[in-house]
Amino acid sequence: MSMMVRLRLWWSSLFIIFTLLFQQLRFCTSGSVQTPVPPLPILPLPTYSQIKWQQREIVMFLHFGVNTFTDKEWGTGKENPAIFNPTGLNTTQWATVAADAGISLMILTAKHHDGFCLWPSKYTDHSVISSPWQGGKGDVVQDFVNAATAQGIDVGIYLSPWDRHDPRYGNDLLYNQYYLAQLQELLKKYQNVREIWFDGAKGPKAKNMSYYFSDWFSMVKELQSSINIFSDAGPDVRWVGEETGSAGYTCWSTINRTSLSIGNPNITRYLRSGDPKGTDWVPAECDISIRPGWFWHKSESPKKLSLLLDVYYNSVGRNCVLLLNVPPNKTGLITDVDAQRLKEFRSAIDTIFHHNLAEDGSIKVSSERMGFGAENMVDSDHLWSYWAPEDDGGEKEHWIEIWAREGNLLRFNVIAIQEAIGLGQRIKGHQIYVDGKLMVEATTVGYKRLHRLDAGEVHARVVRITITQTRALPLISSIGLYFDPFSHSKFTVT
Repeated sequence: MSMMVRLRLWWSSLFIIFTLLFQQLRFCTSGSVQTPVPPLPILPLPTYSQIKWQQREIVMFLHFGVNTFTDKEWGTGKENPAIFNPTGLNTTQWATVAADAGISLMILTAKHHDGFCLWPSKYTDHSVISSPWQGGKGDVVQDFVNAATAQGIDVGIYLSPWDRHDPRYGNDLLYNQYYLAQLQELLKKYQNVREIWFDGAKGPKAKNMSYYFSDWFSMVKELQSSINIFSDAGPDVRWVGEETGSAGYTCWSTINRTSLSIGNPNITRYLRSGDPKGTDWVPAECDISIRPGWFWHKSESPKKLSLLLDVYYNSVGRNCVLLLNVPPNKTGLITDVDAQRLKEFRSAIDTIFHHNLAEDGSIKVSSERMGFGAENMVDSDHLWSYWAPEDDGGEKEHWIEIWAREGNLLRFNVIAIQEAIGLGQRIKGHQIYVDGKLMVEATTVGYKRLHRLDAGEVHARVVRITITQTRALPLISSIGLYFDPFSHSKFTVT
């Protein structure tokens, strides 16, 4: 082969090599392949409004009306409006109490079962119009909205379907027209309502009545599309099935709405647990009062702090939102002892969860999807920043380990896990081992799962969270180890 031919081949080879290198450099720097992409979601998914609602964690309910003055829980509907006269009513105080407790949403009983309206409705005179309070010119709902808004707190409304006062109750057409008229009146007059509360509560001797819930729900969404509708059947938030402030040990945000009906006592177990095969995202809300009753009674006192913390672990810690009722008294104020207990409750929660001990250790995982590493579980974003294992067809066991730093021990008694629910609820089963000893065997996680160890305080080198069953690839947005000083027993794993 001549020298000229060899030179030509050499230059041709060199040209091909440089061309390939240049194309590869362009391919690698284009960003279209190297940018990590998230896993596919698993349906159903929450709406923006549902996610914002879930992140509130605790919502305040305020039961206030003629029952406050009659010392009853359920009024008869025959009460004289003149008994409603809260001479010291101060909704700013309500909002301040809520703000001090870290509450971002307050729901007011605009009308309870007795039919008395806390706003001047043009459809009935059984309201503040006929009371001596502010000479019949007052509007509790407006004052409530103004005070909450001034504190940066969102508002919600409860409009009882059961009305023991209005003579139209029992006539399906006439009463549903009346109810829908009041619903429109409220949502047109008071803007930016974030939750509206419907229930099926009524006494055993109540008149037969069919509520046009579908019509009501459609009207609500037409008037205020960002609102969350609560009822036994959603569509946005479901009742948890009881009033103890406790969700099921298994609690799915997914459920089949076609299996639900408002006021049906046979669905309470289904409401508590949800359904892993559910086609609708309808998370649960746990309602309970800070006192034994829902309305204020002079003879009652607020629940102990220890009981309220139990409620928090069993509601927020089981993938729910806690709806805590704090009723104003006859004067129109939240009683000092209730306000103090609520402040203590918030302070205790902040004390427990102010420092994530997992951040002081090192995190190991079974595998990592590129761009979705273990460090995402201990950052400040508990929703859209998450750890994802490698795709594996669901065959591998996924695990996370939190290791103490050399020469130290992890001291904790609460373990927290959160899923990236924006991409669906996935975990069906999980276990937690502390230094190799099985401490927790549980099912669902969802937005937040809190495990307060029965054994008490733990000193350990390693905590392992094993995901045993899933609907799809697990996506963990947050893990945490915390010390609850309000739990006094101690236990050391050896």
